[in-house]
Amino acid sequence: MQRRTVEVTVDRPLGSRHPEHPDMIYPVNYGFVKGILSGDGEEQDAYVLGVDHPVEAFAGTLIAVIHRRDDEEDKWVVAPAGAVYGKEEIRRLTWFAEQYFDTWIEMI
Repeated sequence: MQRRTVEVTVDRPLGSRHPEHPDMIYPVNYGFVKGILSGDGEEQDAYVLGVDHPVEAFAGTLIAVIHRRDDEEDKWVVAPAGAVYGKEEIRRLTWFAEQYFDTWIEMI
Protein backbone atom coordinates (compact mmCIF):
# COMPACT_ATOMS: atom_id res chain seq x y z
CA MET A 1 0.00 0.00 0.00
CA GLN A 2 1.26 3.48 -0.74
CA ARG A 3 0.30 7.03 0.13
CA ARG A 4 -2.26 8.46 -2.24
CA THR A 5 -5.10 10.91 -2.31
CA VAL A 6 -8.53 9.42 -1.67
CA GLU A 7 -12.04 10.84 -1.43
CA VAL A 8 -13.98 9.87 1.69
CA THR A 9 -17.77 10.08 1.67
CA VAL A 10 -18.61 10.86 5.30
CA ASP A 11 -21.72 9.09 6.53
CA ARG A 12 -20.91 9.50 10.23
CA PRO A 13 -19.76 13.07 10.74
CA LEU A 14 -17.91 14.31 13.79
CA GLY A 15 -20.36 14.56 16.71
CA SER A 16 -22.86 12.05 15.30
CA ARG A 17 -24.02 8.90 17.08
CA HIS A 18 -23.40 5.35 15.88
CA PRO A 19 -26.64 4.02 14.34
CA GLU A 20 -26.58 0.75 16.33
CA HIS A 21 -24.74 1.91 19.46
CA PRO A 22 -26.16 5.35 20.37
CA ASP A 23 -23.75 5.76 23.30
CA MET A 24 -20.88 5.94 20.79
CA ILE A 25 -20.34 9.49 19.54
CA TYR A 26 -17.87 10.03 16.72
CA PRO A 27 -15.00 12.35 17.75
CA VAL A 28 -13.75 12.32 14.13
CA ASN A 29 -15.42 12.21 10.73
CA TYR A 30 -15.89 8.65 9.47
CA GLY A 31 -17.03 7.26 6.16
CA PHE A 32 -16.05 5.18 3.17
CA VAL A 33 -14.11 5.30 -0.08
CA LYS A 34 -16.39 4.60 -3.03
CA GLY A 35 -15.34 1.90 -5.44
CA ILE A 36 -12.82 0.18 -3.16
CA LEU A 37 -14.03 -2.94 -1.38
CA SER A 38 -12.72 -4.05 2.00
CA GLY A 39 -12.47 -7.53 3.48
CA ASP A 40 -16.17 -7.61 4.37
CA GLY A 41 -17.22 -6.96 0.76
CA GLU A 42 -18.43 -3.44 1.58
CA GLU A 43 -16.78 -0.18 0.55
CA GLN A 44 -13.57 0.65 2.40
CA ASP A 45 -14.16 2.45 5.71
CA ALA A 46 -11.99 5.41 6.64
CA TYR A 47 -11.35 7.70 9.58
CA VAL A 48 -10.72 11.34 8.68
CA LEU A 49 -8.24 13.04 11.01
CA GLY A 50 -7.30 16.70 11.11
CA VAL A 51 -10.73 18.17 10.38
CA ASP A 52 -12.35 19.73 13.46
CA HIS A 53 -15.88 20.17 12.11
CA PRO A 54 -18.45 17.83 10.52
CA VAL A 55 -18.08 17.35 6.77
CA GLU A 56 -19.97 15.41 4.10
CA ALA A 57 -16.89 14.53 2.03
CA PHE A 58 -13.14 14.92 2.32
CA ALA A 59 -10.24 14.49 -0.09
CA GLY A 60 -7.03 13.72 1.75
CA THR A 61 -3.95 11.55 1.98
CA LEU A 62 -4.09 7.91 3.04
CA ILE A 63 -1.52 7.89 5.88
CA ALA A 64 -2.15 4.61 7.70
CA VAL A 65 -4.14 1.39 7.81
CA ILE A 66 -5.59 0.02 11.04
CA HIS A 67 -5.51 -3.76 10.70
CA ARG A 68 -7.92 -5.78 12.82
CA ARG A 69 -6.68 -9.25 13.73
CA ASP A 70 -10.14 -10.28 14.95
CA ASP A 71 -12.25 -8.81 12.16
CA GLU A 72 -12.33 -9.16 8.39
CA GLU A 73 -11.99 -5.50 7.56
CA ASP A 74 -9.26 -2.91 7.96
CA LYS A 75 -9.83 0.81 8.47
CA TRP A 76 -8.00 3.47 6.49
CA VAL A 77 -6.76 6.67 8.11
CA VAL A 78 -6.97 9.78 5.93
CA ALA A 79 -5.63 13.24 6.78
CA PRO A 80 -5.02 16.60 5.07
CA ALA A 81 -2.02 16.67 2.74
CA GLY A 82 1.14 17.28 4.75
CA ALA A 83 -0.42 16.42 8.12
CA VAL A 84 1.76 14.27 10.36
CA TYR A 85 0.33 11.74 12.81
CA GLY A 86 2.18 9.05 14.72
CA LYS A 87 0.83 5.62 15.62
CA GLU A 88 0.02 6.60 19.20
CA GLU A 89 -1.93 9.66 18.13
CA ILE A 90 -3.87 7.62 15.55
CA ARG A 91 -4.56 5.01 18.23
CA ARG A 92 -5.81 7.71 20.63
CA LEU A 93 -8.06 9.38 18.03
CA THR A 94 -9.66 6.11 16.89
CA TRP A 95 -9.80 4.42 20.30
CA PHE A 96 -13.54 5.15 20.65
CA ALA A 97 -14.21 2.36 18.11
CA GLU A 98 -10.96 0.41 17.86
CA GLN A 99 -10.86 -0.40 21.59
CA TYR A 100 -13.17 -3.33 20.84
CA PHE A 101 -10.71 -4.98 18.42
CA ASP A 102 -7.20 -6.42 18.45
CA THR A 103 -5.46 -3.98 16.10
CA TRP A 104 -2.11 -2.93 14.75
CA ILE A 105 -1.33 0.19 12.75
CA GLU A 106 0.60 0.21 9.50
CA MET A 107 2.00 3.62 8.65
CA ILE A 108 2.16 4.44 4.96
